[in-house]
Amino acid sequence: MQTTQIRLAARPVGEPTDDDFAFVTEDLPALADGQVLLRTLYLSLDPYMRGRMSAAKSYAEPVPVGGVMVGQTVCEVVESRSERRAVGDVVLAYTGWQTHAVADARHTRVLDPEAAPVSTALGVLGMPGFTAYAGLLEIGRPQPGETVVVAAATGPVGSAVGQIAQLKGARSVGIAGGAEKVRALTEEFGFDVALDHRSPSFREDLAAATPDGIDVYFENVGGQVAAEVTRRLNLYARIPVCGLVADYNATEAPAGPDRLPAFMSRVLTSSLTVRGFIQSEFEPTLSEAFRREMTPWVREGRIRYREDIVEGLENAPAAFRGLLVGRNFGKLLVKVGD
Repeated sequence: MQTTQIRLAARPVGEPTDDDFAFVTEDLPALADGQVLLRTLYLSLDPYMRGRMSAAKSYAEPVPVGGVMVGQTVCEVVESRSERRAVGDVVLAYTGWQTHAVADARHTRVLDPEAAPVSTALGVLGMPGFTAYAGLLEIGRPQPGETVVVAAATGPVGSAVGQIAQLKGARSVGIAGGAEKVRALTEEFGFDVALDHRSPSFREDLAAATPDGIDVYFENVGGQVAAEVTRRLNLYARIPVCGLVADYNATEAPAGPDRLPAFMSRVLTSSLTVRGFIQSEFEPTLSEAFRREMTPWVREGRIRYREDIVEGLENAPAAFRGLLVGRNFGKLLVKVGD
């Protein structure tokens, strides 16, 4: 069996280019005991992958130059030498940007296509959904009647954050870019208010949408959106810092004055809680509660989701570049196989 892989050819400077990726086809090894041969059905594309392309120190080891790009996948078992998995099982794995892979069966989880579309294991019922659930409830801790503001609110994390906040009795304000996404926030995802960060009146719109200030700001973006939201934070506001995608392709510090002293002063005088997090740190304590609550919420339509599916592994690099500048609408997936 052969696999076609997308490997990291070079470390990007700024926005990744085609030259930073390499397509390679190679033979896979024979299975050892306990292993399975997997055929990729769906590949998840996520902003964290940009950090893995860099050699800078982070919470996880970078992808080595020449290594297969990392990523979660939904796969079909096509051969098995493990009692844990049978041929035909559909599983969640972490096999990266490739068409086939050999994996330890213990590192896969069987999915039930009857319970939910298997693609949701990479989105609302998977890592992005858990990121929203854990970051909001463990760090943001919204209370009934409070105002929760979410950046990148039509993405798989942001859209779930706003809806979970409402289910917990809070008021949700979503921020997105462009009329179509802003409209979807209220009409499709049910946010209380939707704002366009591209609008020249964004500052005034944000003030009008948060007359009582902001109690929780779920940070996915950074940049100018964060700067405007910070002005509206209440005493004891909480900021779960999930991502800073506005700066992922940056090659130099932003222009203008150093705003860190003013922000730190605000942290002090308003007793703010600012907490960065990686979703995996909450898995031991919250994963069971997530599945228990989120699965029926999705099944009953109380939490809605959208998927943006790109056909063909060969289109993954272009789709990934688009993700980093907000071209996708919903959870970005690559359909690798039928």
